[in-house]
Amino acid sequence: MAAADELKTVRDFVRYAVSRFSAADLAFGHGTTNALDEAAFMVLEALHLPVDDLTPWLDARLTGEERANIAGLIERRCESREPAAYLLGKTYIRGVPFRSDRRAIVPRSFIGELMASELFGGAGFSLIEDPDAIGRVLDLCTGSGCLAILAAMTFPDAQVEAVDISPEALSLAAENVAMHEMGERVSLIEGDLFAPLTGRLYDLVITNPPYVDAQAMAELPAEYRHEPSLAFAGGPDGLDIVRRILKEAPAYLSPRGGLICEIGTGKEILEAEYPTLPFLWLDTEDSEGEVFWLSARDLGVGKDLRVISRMPR
Repeated sequence: MAAADELKTVRDFVRYAVSRFSAADLAFGHGTTNALDEAAFMVLEALHLPVDDLTPWLDARLTGEERANIAGLIERRCESREPAAYLLGKTYIRGVPFRSDRRAIVPRSFIGELMASELFGGAGFSLIEDPDAIGRVLDLCTGSGCLAILAAMTFPDAQVEAVDISPEALSLAAENVAMHEMGERVSLIEGDLFAPLTGRLYDLVITNPPYVDAQAMAELPAEYRHEPSLAFAGGPDGLDIVRRILKEAPAYLSPRGGLICEIGTGKEILEAEYPTLPFLWLDTEDSEGEVFWLSARDLGVGKDLRVISRMPR
């Protein structure tokens, strides 16, 4: 391969990858949002170097074996359109590593960024003032297990239960739980949303459910078609599963609890359909109006639940 022979340094390969990715018109969104960040991640991860800072390694010269491996990865990324995380078997959320392959969608969620923010135990406004007081957390639609593991890190005294309908996803989640030595605190459960959890109450429910609408499903870029469609498809307007969660969550929240849910672009639909719910929209660096918070009391826990039942379906 000519690239492996002619390119010598990390700088060379990052520049080459950016050019190839741009020419191939690749789609991003699996941990990076542009060709440069994707190139830097792929080169550094392939070299087993820290992926958070490219600068120290730019002029490092590579061995022939390293050059051949990276050149091959760049070509595979362009030709197969597989997400980089699948090609390398790993990705990161806020610096925390997770294994990644076709058994589950690539680990990513705006909720991961929010859990690392001061919204959970910060000095100013905080959804949860005392993370140590959170005793039980539920992660619905856990996929790779990434949010369940991040929740266990964020809430040091919590037991976390993580549910997914896909046994394949749960097998990958089990590997991630083992990698982070969270087996005593994170339990994995196969089932459809709340179905296997009868009688249990949680101080926090987090969920990144399928929320892609039918039109967007039909137009998914090739990169996303390598991922399980089960983890994306949310019905005609993308909110079928979100509606189920809103309906069922009150029965599983403790009175001091709350629900944090990622929904994509359905904010206006939800607000119109549930006018009595005081959605608190939590923005991140890369999102606006795609994650909401509702307290247990907002959802009717401790109130007359007929208020919730009057909401349109």
